[in-house]
Amino acid sequence: MRHRPQEARSGALHCFLLDCSASMRNDGNLARAKGLLLALMHEAYQRRDHVALLCFAGDTVELRLPPRRASAWNDDWIAPIAAGGGTPLALGVRRADQLLAKSETRQRWLWLLTDGRSSVHPARPASADVACVVDFEAARLPLHRARQLAEDWDARYLPAAGTA
Repeated sequence: MRHRPQEARSGALHCFLLDCSASMRNDGNLARAKGLLLALMHEAYQRRDHVALLCFAGDTVELRLPPRRASAWNDDWIAPIAAGGGTPLALGVRRADQLLAKSETRQRWLWLLTDGRSSVHPARPASADVACVVDFEAARLPLHRARQLAEDWDARYLPAAGTA
């Protein structure tokens, strides 16, 4: 499956918001999310788009990659990203919205990679022209929170199983 950055016009910013909470350690979800993140960044590189990466866990959001033109990527820079703590989804979404609002690119994409294990349900970032929610939930009894968030945001919903 193509991951859709190619649909963005030239000059797009792809802001990736990666859930690094403890629940993302389950079933190798964080490792799969990192693999998908690298694939999406590679597609952005091929289009000469811009990328940014925010990671959220515990009670913090970390800007791991400030907005910049995408370049060739390898596993070395992404390998140290670990999971642990709670899921500050609302804080992550707010920071992504702020980052996107500062962008002067023609199209601003938000990619949320999460298992949806958060009890909060933030509003869609107003600065995102396009939003995509990639769902890594692998629970025996799924809560479908990421799917619900995508529906409420009028965002593209991609189950991680369908992105491999």
